[in-house]
Amino acid sequence: LRVNFSLKSYEADEVSDKTKHPRIVRQSADQYGFLQTPKFEHHNFTAMEAIIHDLAGNYPSLTRLYSIGKSVQQRDLWVLEITRNPGKHIPGKPEVKYIANMHGNEVVGREMLLLYARYLLQNYNRTERVTRLVNNTRLHLLFSMNPDGYEISEIEDKDNLKGRANANNVDLNRNFPDQFGRNRYNKKQEPETLAVMNWSLSIPFVLSANLHGGALVANYPFDDSPKDFAYSNDYANPRTVNNPTEENEMFQYLAHTYANAHTTMHLGQPCPSYLRESFKDGITNGAAWYSVTGGMQDWSYIVGGAYELTLEVGCNKFPKAHELPAFWN
Repeated sequence: LRVNFSLKSYEADEVSDKTKHPRIVRQSADQYGFLQTPKFEHHNFTAMEAIIHDLAGNYPSLTRLYSIGKSVQQRDLWVLEITRNPGKHIPGKPEVKYIANMHGNEVVGREMLLLYARYLLQNYNRTERVTRLVNNTRLHLLFSMNPDGYEISEIEDKDNLKGRANANNVDLNRNFPDQFGRNRYNKKQEPETLAVMNWSLSIPFVLSANLHGGALVANYPFDDSPKDFAYSNDYANPRTVNNPTEENEMFQYLAHTYANAHTTMHLGQPCPSYLRESFKDGITNGAAWYSVTGGMQDWSYIVGGAYELTLEVGCNKFPKAHELPAFWN
């Protein structure tokens, strides 16, 4: 499958070393790890945009805000880079990306990335762990891959699909070129898909996390198989076949690392809406769960060269705001 697009550079022109010798300053944090307790609330596009511009303005030596493109309805796909001396790739310094809100009605990942950005920036030079991470890794946070879908999604829409697709009614996680074939869902790439493809090939990412909602599991490639690469919506009778990559041990290690660090994911408990659906140790091979043609995870690994996990971070796709602290913890 040939896809026509041109690579764009996302590197800054100049980099100045403003944080060459960081000094750890001990300050008291709240129960969530923040110096200033954030409001746990949902943010529409305008509010989200204001927050990330504010973070970039307040931490210029640690951040770089850039757009990788626009959605169908011309909303910017904002990425906040967080690292010491942002703006340039440095050999030996890992490039890591986080992508949230690919499905517009799955919003927890979007809010967690906004909190994560604040947490990293507030705790730089305060905790050794955060300081070491920011100094030695380039972190790129795409808060919303599907801002158009988010704008029409609804709170407490636990299982339905309003806002899941983009403004062209295309499921972006079925829209990437696939190693086993193509169908009507991925024969033409959407603007959001092309933007992420261009971005992924313009920076040598080594790790990637795609944050979703509606389940509680760390999903690793492959997401489909040569025996069954047709798109299916039949979640009541999903088609499954385990299809590991040649680096399955590495992917399982990464999935276990995340699941074990999570307070409940490693328990493998089912969601209330899918009581028959449990995952041993909180991880699964994607194709063993259900087959997905045109998924971003497989494309990111095969073409983009990054180890990507799909992290289903909670059973409720759009929880009430007062429930967000539990997701953060």
